[in-house]
Amino acid sequence: MNLIDSIRASAIQRDQLQLRRHRRIQQQRDGAYAVVDGQRLLNFSSNDYLGFAQHPAVKAAFIKGIERYGVGSAGSALVSGYFSAHADLERQAAALFGYDACLYVGSGYLANIGVLQTLLDEKSVCVQDKLNHACLIDGARFAGSTLMRFAHADMQHAERLCSQAAGDNLFIVSDGVFSMDGDSADIRALASLAKQHAATLMIDDAHGVGVLGATGLGSLQASGLCASDVPLLIIPAGKALGGHGALILSNSEIIQHLLETARPYLFSTAPAPAMAASVSEALNLLAHAPEYHQQLQSNIATFKQLAQQAALPVMPSSSAIQPIMVGSNAHALQLSEILRTRGFWLSAIRPPTVPAGKARLRITLTALHTPHQIE
Repeated sequence: MNLIDSIRASAIQRDQLQLRRHRRIQQQRDGAYAVVDGQRLLNFSSNDYLGFAQHPAVKAAFIKGIERYGVGSAGSALVSGYFSAHADLERQAAALFGYDACLYVGSGYLANIGVLQTLLDEKSVCVQDKLNHACLIDGARFAGSTLMRFAHADMQHAERLCSQAAGDNLFIVSDGVFSMDGDSADIRALASLAKQHAATLMIDDAHGVGVLGATGLGSLQASGLCASDVPLLIIPAGKALGGHGALILSNSEIIQHLLETARPYLFSTAPAPAMAASVSEALNLLAHAPEYHQQLQSNIATFKQLAQQAALPVMPSSSAIQPIMVGSNAHALQLSEILRTRGFWLSAIRPPTVPAGKARLRITLTALHTPHQIE
C-alpha cells in the first residue's frame, strides 16, 4: 500500500469511528461571543479563562510592542532573537511565582519536550500520571528514558512505581489540572513522594494558573507549596494569560543549562517580543487586578450549583474545565451540533484526546461569562 492509499484507509476508519476533525473558522470574537463560520455563538470552548486575550491593556501592550520591536524576533534567542521584552518577562515571572529564574519559549509543547528531552536520558526514569498531557509523555519518550505511568491520581500506584525505579535520575511529572477531566493533581502528595525518593518534581500548570489559588497563582498556591517543593514549573501562556508561548520556572542553574542545551529552544525562532510584552501585561493584571479571578471563581460556583440542580452527569472538578460525560463519539457530536443550532459553541471531545468510550462535552468557563449566559 502506498502513502496515499494508506492515508485514505486511515480516513475511512476515522469516518467509521466518528473521529474526523474539521477546523471551525472564527471571523471575530467579542467577549464571550464568537462569530464561527458566519454564526454568532456563545463560546464555552475557550481557554481564555480570565478574558486577557481580549483585555484592552494586553492588546495595547502587544500593539506597542510591535511598534517598538516589529512583528517577529527574526532569530533564535541565542543568535539575535532575544529582546528586552523577553528578559523583562522572564524576570517578572520568576519574581511573581517565587523562582530564581525563568525561560520564555515558543509553546507549552516545546517547553515540556525541551525540559524532559534535555534533563532525562536512557538511564533516567520518569513516573507520570496516566492522564498527563501528550507533550509530557512525548518528552519522556523522546529522551529515551524509562516511562512509568501510574493510574490517574492513584498515589499508592505512584509510590510503587517510584520504589521500583532504578537509577540516579528519577522524575515525577504531572499536570496541575488535567485538561480533559478538569480535576487537580494531589501536588502535596507528589511533592512528599519526590522528597521520599530524592526525585525531581515537575508540574505543568497550564490550566491551573489564573484559576486556582487564593489570588489565581495556580496549583502550587492552592496546595500551599513553593519552588523548593516543585523544582520545575511550566506555565503555558496560551490559557489564562491569553497569549502564546510558555514560561519554564526553575533555579538559575537548570534554566542556564536549558537555554544552552535544550534543542527546541536552541533551534527555534524566539517568540515575538511583542507577545512577550503582552504576556507581561497579563501577569501584571493577574497580580494586581483580582476581580478577574474572583469573577471566574463565581462563575465556576454558579455552573456547579446549576449543574447539580439539573442532575447533569458532570465530572468532579473545581477548575474552569467542567466536562459532561457522554460516552459515544456519535452522541457527543450530536449534542454539540444541537447546541450549535441553539447558539452555543461547545466542542465534542473524542479519542485520542480522551480514552475510547469516554467522549464528552468539555465546558470551559471564563470571567467573560455572565450568570445568565451560564444558566
